[in-house]
Amino acid sequence: MPSSMTRLIESETPRLRLRQWRPADRAPFAALNADPQVMACFPAPLSRGESDALAERCEALIAARGWGFWAVESKATEAFIGFVGLHAPAADLPFAPCIEIGWRLEAAHWGQGLASEAAREALRIGFDELGFPEIVSFTALRNHRSRALMERLGMHPAGQFEHPQVAPETGLRTHVLYRLKAAAQPPQP
Repeated sequence: MPSSMTRLIESETPRLRLRQWRPADRAPFAALNADPQVMACFPAPLSRGESDALAERCEALIAARGWGFWAVESKATEAFIGFVGLHAPAADLPFAPCIEIGWRLEAAHWGQGLASEAAREALRIGFDELGFPEIVSFTALRNHRSRALMERLGMHPAGQFEHPQVAPETGLRTHVLYRLKAAAQPPQP
């Protein structure tokens, strides 16, 4: 539960709700994290236990800070379709400390502009409500879908790095970093 000092941030876009996690989200989240297409640019799909632990961490961080990787729900169907949001990575990254934006949606919802819609709202919250001066995003070099989304969001490439938590033998260790300063945030469509 949030402390009495923490304001739990939730938001809506025309088609989506960015909200706190619910127990009913665990099964569809596990299916998403087990999907080889969704997880193609991650070291491995997640087991049900790993997926549940990730959802619990996301929920706990939102409860503690008021923001984080929100569960994303379709307003049309009221179904959980993935997550989008903001995070302060604990990994020893060469550009840390930082605030990152990240996303993971079910493949059935790709190509509809939903990740862009939710990510723009997360950026708005990060810059306008939380006052972050910069938000970064990073992904495996070969993750062209996420890189294209970063560019649609107005983020700019800022080099490559070797992710310390990704084993070299996965072929995914080389990551690209994108940055967006608050002053450079593009207008909302």
